[in-house]
Amino acid sequence: MSTNESSNAREAAESNEPAPAPRLQPISLTPPLEPSYRVEPAIDDDEPQQARIGTVVWGLIVIALAALLAISTLGWVVLDGTYVLIGLMIGAGAALVIGGVLAARKSAGKTKSPAR
Repeated sequence: MSTNESSNAREAAESNEPAPAPRLQPISLTPPLEPSYRVEPAIDDDEPQQARIGTVVWGLIVIALAALLAISTLGWVVLDGTYVLIGLMIGAGAALVIGGVLAARKSAGKTKSPAR
């Protein structure tokens, strides 16, 4: 240690001034996020919007289960749960397959827009 450095150290020790506090920088914990939505172009009002086949089928399944549960609770019919589930699965599978085939036949004639 040189004499100049030792005198500076002595002066700093003798002064009663507190050492300057280090400046803290904020650190972001998450990266900047981009919007999770995309604005779609306006849709022509001439062309009606159609529900998805899966949505319709699952809605029908829920309605059928509710109806069967109500009928079973009223005591009009005694239902076996296994047979009910097998019947619902067969019906839902058939509805999804038939709906998919019909949608494919309907969209076969339309021109497809480029991928975005």
